[in-house]
Amino acid sequence: MIETPVEIKTPDGVAGGFLYQPAPRGKWPGVIHLTDIFGVRPAQQRMAGQLCEAGYVVLMPNIFYRTGLPPIFDRPYDPKDEYIIKRIGELRASLPPDAMTRDASAYVDFLAQQPAVAGAKFGAVGYCFAGAMALRITAAFPEKIGAAASFHGGGLFTGAPDSPHTVLPRVKARLYFGHAVDDRSMSAEAIAKFEAALAAWGGKYESETYSGCLHGWTTLDSAVYNPEGAARAFSKLTALFSAALS
Repeated sequence: MIETPVEIKTPDGVAGGFLYQPAPRGKWPGVIHLTDIFGVRPAQQRMAGQLCEAGYVVLMPNIFYRTGLPPIFDRPYDPKDEYIIKRIGELRASLPPDAMTRDASAYVDFLAQQPAVAGAKFGAVGYCFAGAMALRITAAFPEKIGAAASFHGGGLFTGAPDSPHTVLPRVKARLYFGHAVDDRSMSAEAIAKFEAALAAWGGKYESETYSGCLHGWTTLDSAVYNPEGAARAFSKLTALFSAALS
């Protein structure tokens, strides 16, 4: 596997990140890996690398480039720390829906230009905050994104007019959603409403809640990391991409 630092020119600046390629020569389907709220860091790099080793060219951009370079946080996570609370607010505010779409255009174009990428359609996967971003990218580029997944994605169904679920009518990709239990960012009620919206959409999808897995269970450096749940999530992710991108 080859890990290469990259810079991606966007309409709003330059997003750094990493590109992962399985081998020096060959062609593989392309995937955009969108990090959780804590951004690019060794744990997410290992996750992107694992996906690459499964047979994909993986682009992992610093989606929070407007707020600075990694590390996005300069101290350990503490949900009661006022600095952490403020910082999370800043990160969320830096990526409203229109900014997500502008950035996605740059990410898609960058991936399409890579010689090692095969196929006309790409995959996208988002974790935590970026689960909604993966869905929005899929809707914004229906001819380019063939499959998208979200794990412990927050706020997929809200009462706001621009709730992520409202983009579903524009989606043509195959979708997968893995939800956490007791998730304040995506309650059981919100999951039920979201799944009703998915059913009304009528496309190919799977949505399920992982018993015993809390928000952040897939992430290697999370306090609630669940090895069995993470392995199952990865299996679901690769099965999705294998079916839709091959």
